[in-house]
Amino acid sequence: MIFDPTLFHPSAILLIPAIILTVYAQAKVSSAYGRYSRIRSSSGRTGADVAREILDKNGLYDVKVEQVAGNLTDHYDPRVHTVRLSSGVYNSSSLAAIAVAAHETGHAVQHADGYAPLKLRTAFVPLASFGSQIGPILIIIGFIMSSFDFLLTLGIYAFAFAVFFQIVTLPVEFNASSRALAFLENSGVLSSREEVSGARRMLSAAALTYVAAALGAILTLLRFIWIAQGRDD
Repeated sequence: MIFDPTLFHPSAILLIPAIILTVYAQAKVSSAYGRYSRIRSSSGRTGADVAREILDKNGLYDVKVEQVAGNLTDHYDPRVHTVRLSSGVYNSSSLAAIAVAAHETGHAVQHADGYAPLKLRTAFVPLASFGSQIGPILIIIGFIMSSFDFLLTLGIYAFAFAVFFQIVTLPVEFNASSRALAFLENSGVLSSREEVSGARRMLSAAALTYVAAALGAILTLLRFIWIAQGRDD
């Protein structure tokens, strides 16, 4: 584990709002999932049923729905055209399970539609991974060793790719939730306002975690810029 001397820089104060929002978002999504996982949909459809129905209604018969281990490990894998749902979502007919399954299937529909923000986010995955892992290391080296100041700047540019990825993620996730809610409301999978409202609250809570991640990335980038400017002065 690399010691990070920048933790003691005054710029660390910038991270406080992101930390607070992250803790709040995690608590909110845990609370929402806990609450709506106990409320069953009147339709009796499971998360797997809903995912398959959405895919078929969009002509995506080649996209598979699989069960995956873990809790809230649900995701869409565009490489193999597969929606993977955790056991608690795949087999459950709760409002939480249906909302999560519909959201993840929304990504499959985005992929089929050629949704531009999703294509952009996918293209940036390698750069974002590189930036988030290598950027901070370069910044620490440049901060410690004044003769390697250029690494500080290089690290900031690298980390900017990770920040851009987090920003582009927002419209992708919001749109997937919008697609999910539209289907659930119009298809009759959720048959009452209370059920639709529960699904909306579940997805809104989940969306807040992406907002927190984006805010954290932006404030971290600003912090790195502050550190670099202080070194220049």
